[in-house]
Amino acid sequence: MTERLTGIEACVFDAYGTLFDVHSAVAQCRDRFGLEAGAARTMSDTWRTRQLQYSWLRSLMGRHVDFWQVTGEALDFALDTAFGVGKAPGGLRQALMDSYLTLHTYPEVPAVLRRLKDGGMKTAILSNGSPTMLEKVCASTGIDAVLDAVLSIEDVGIYKPHPSVYRLAVDRLGLGGPAAVSFQSSNAWDAAAAADFGFKVVWCNRFGQARERLPGSPDVEVTSLTDLPTIVGL
Repeated sequence: MTERLTGIEACVFDAYGTLFDVHSAVAQCRDRFGLEAGAARTMSDTWRTRQLQYSWLRSLMGRHVDFWQVTGEALDFALDTAFGVGKAPGGLRQALMDSYLTLHTYPEVPAVLRRLKDGGMKTAILSNGSPTMLEKVCASTGIDAVLDAVLSIEDVGIYKPHPSVYRLAVDRLGLGGPAAVSFQSSNAWDAAAAADFGFKVVWCNRFGQARERLPGSPDVEVTSLTDLPTIVGL
């Protein structure tokens, strides 16, 4: 039996790794640059890991820059790790950065967002991404048409999991409180932090991660977003 949440007025989604496949950036460039599959995935994993780590470390250091710069700096680290310092194939860095603006959605995402929208549910993204990054990837995938809001941490100037990021969704969507939000993330740390803030959380555990040992626990765990409309009562 599918678990259900009650009192939900808005479904708010993390973007990268939840709606958009972050590894599709490298996949788009693999054949063009002759990258071996295993090495390409290792590079992609390094890129994503450093991207998250740099966002957290910059928040702790009080040295904020937008997610586009963080993504580029993380990519530079990944390229040097994969090829040696300064030895990446010519044009690869720019191609990968461009591909980050045309990431693919996971297969179920467009239909799920449409079902939520048609059912009268408010829908929004709440992301570390810069406004321009989010605008371009939403337009590229066509999901901009079924979103009521695309919210960036740039409006508060600090990255997740700071509580002010989650508060942004409540305030911008005009909701009575955090419990009116069903928040979806594939990132275990993000799911924990959002639950600790007070959201009702659907953790989309696509890759069989272990639960984090952090304050906050998701309400529902799924392996894709397919059943989300049923979970929120549509």
